[in-house]
Amino acid sequence: MAQANPAQAVANIYRTPELWQKIMFTALCLLVYRIGSHVAAPGVDVQAMVDFFRNQQKGGAGGFFGLYDMFVGGNLSRAQIFALGIMPYISASIFAQIAGAVLPQVDKMQKDEEGRKKITQWTRYATVLLAFVQAWGFSLFTESVQGAVGTPGFGFKVQMTLVLTTGAIFVMWLGEQITERGLGNGASLLIFFSIVERFWPGIGQTFSYLSTGAVGPLALIAVGFIMLAVVAGVVLITLAARRIAIQIPQRTMARGRMREAAKNFIPLRINSAGVMPIIFAQSLIVVPGALAQFMGNEKLRDFSDYFQPGTWLYFVLSAVLIVFFTYFYTSIIFNPIDLAENLKKQGGFIPGVKPGAKTAEYIDQVVSRITFPGAIFLTIIALLPMWIIDLANVPFRFGGTSLLIVVGVALDTMAQMQQHLLLRKYDGFMKKGRVRFRGRGGDAGF
Repeated sequence: MAQANPAQAVANIYRTPELWQKIMFTALCLLVYRIGSHVAAPGVDVQAMVDFFRNQQKGGAGGFFGLYDMFVGGNLSRAQIFALGIMPYISASIFAQIAGAVLPQVDKMQKDEEGRKKITQWTRYATVLLAFVQAWGFSLFTESVQGAVGTPGFGFKVQMTLVLTTGAIFVMWLGEQITERGLGNGASLLIFFSIVERFWPGIGQTFSYLSTGAVGPLALIAVGFIMLAVVAGVVLITLAARRIAIQIPQRTMARGRMREAAKNFIPLRINSAGVMPIIFAQSLIVVPGALAQFMGNEKLRDFSDYFQPGTWLYFVLSAVLIVFFTYFYTSIIFNPIDLAENLKKQGGFIPGVKPGAKTAEYIDQVVSRITFPGAIFLTIIALLPMWIIDLANVPFRFGGTSLLIVVGVALDTMAQMQQHLLLRKYDGFMKKGRVRFRGRGGDAGF
């Protein structure tokens, strides 16, 4: 992959007014988001919430709240006004995707511009409903934390619910503004910066452990090489695609005769499902622990201990669920029948394969085969943080959901910057790369 001059590529950004304005607008929206992330919800003792989450993580019982807290940049554990973040909107978008795969009426609407506008509006309404339900649940959870609420009661629940719901709606609006007027996918960028923001405290903590001797320098160097290799592997698999050769006949404008078919490719991503299989799998695994925590049942709590991170049942169940959800989510976001029909309408074909049903069957077989190594890759990345902690005894997690999101969003944003620069006939960050083969990982922003 031939590399362009990075300094020249950065300089070209300043010479592209439209791109520079998009970057500045995106930065302004992200700044507003991060400012709001440091405003605490009224009536909550933030330190009590932070101490509770810290104790939960030390005991290995971070569960669903720990996963959610990662996506919102720690706003949940600090009980900020943006505690729900962009996640209600992401959840509503996923529901819309699944509805399109299950309900023919919704699928038809997704192919029409007016229908897509209606679905977008329904997604917003669903976001408000989900935010309200989650905010009410979080208010109940906050009252259960000892010392977190000074004056618990119905009034506090109503106040907390209104504040968090309003915050979630404002974050949804910020994400839409970034998507429409800024650079990149707004929802993905909000999650990206929420995750990246937590990297720096982790790096500082690591060096403090090194100075106290809790972590040896050789172990830290070894982990550093492993991290570089893992990041390179994630980038490689994220960009990797199986290219299916196709031919599309062309007509000459003068005589209307058929010329030699133009050769092209259909890029099928190895990891079409993105990070969603890991999220689905982890959300299911933490259900027993969450139920035990809310119900206070000792037998259920003992049963949930079998599913705690680090147990053999947790590893096996995680692997099975990730593989299952990889195939499941890929089948939702990828429709080989539509792809075959669109190819047939253009007069294109796959050499050696009949157009229509045979083409759809062939594409489906290829997708099924390349999905398996993608599922194995996701399984390894998801379980990698616990393996690193156990083997190297380091006080931080590396890999998993956060790494996939950070790499995926960074590549997508770079691809958009590349397109803007190439439209102005400037060299981008890569003269010839595969970022354009990344495709879409679904409307959920991942």
